[in-house]
Amino acid sequence: MPHAPVIGVVGGIASGKSLVSKILESLGAKRLDADRVGHAVLKEPEVVAALLERWGSAILAGDGQIDRQQVAARVFEPSAREELDFLEAVTHPRIATALGEEMAQAPAATIFVLDAALLLEARWSDMCRWIVFVDAPWPARLERARQRGWTAEQLRCRESQQLPLSEKRRRAHRTFSNDGSIDALTNQVTAWWQQIQSDLTNAPG
Repeated sequence: MPHAPVIGVVGGIASGKSLVSKILESLGAKRLDADRVGHAVLKEPEVVAALLERWGSAILAGDGQIDRQQVAARVFEPSAREELDFLEAVTHPRIATALGEEMAQAPAATIFVLDAALLLEARWSDMCRWIVFVDAPWPARLERARQRGWTAEQLRCRESQQLPLSEKRRRAHRTFSNDGSIDALTNQVTAWWQQIQSDLTNAPG
């Protein structure tokens, strides 16, 4: 990917990572949405062919496109690590390429914020100048996950496929507390954004 200032956002599932990314976007960052790109990648003919060869036509929706829920049912199970590895091997390089193309088309002075659920696991953190961790309590995350139609067991299962929260927090340069108050979260993110803007302006060279 092109060299540019990139903020990587990490945290638990349903912690508010996308909200933090959107706040940064409103402050002037260019948001890179890996989930949106991932949806597009699942429509690429080579990807569709690879997934059909692996799992058969049962993963197709009525419109002939990949049914992401059917794919999720095959990869987000405690014993399905091999299936998840396969999916990531097929999609992650393509997602990285598409994100790099988005970055290359942006103005030179752009600061990017990378909104990617598996940022650390996919090693996309290597391109990040800063990593921020969004901390939210379990009950709040569970309630948001339930609004997506997930059970507590599904949330725990998906999260078990990711790095532990303690490791994500350890690798972050800054932690934002998301207790449910959007105003409080916005104030935290805004103060930090102003700080890094100042740091970039005053950096030597």
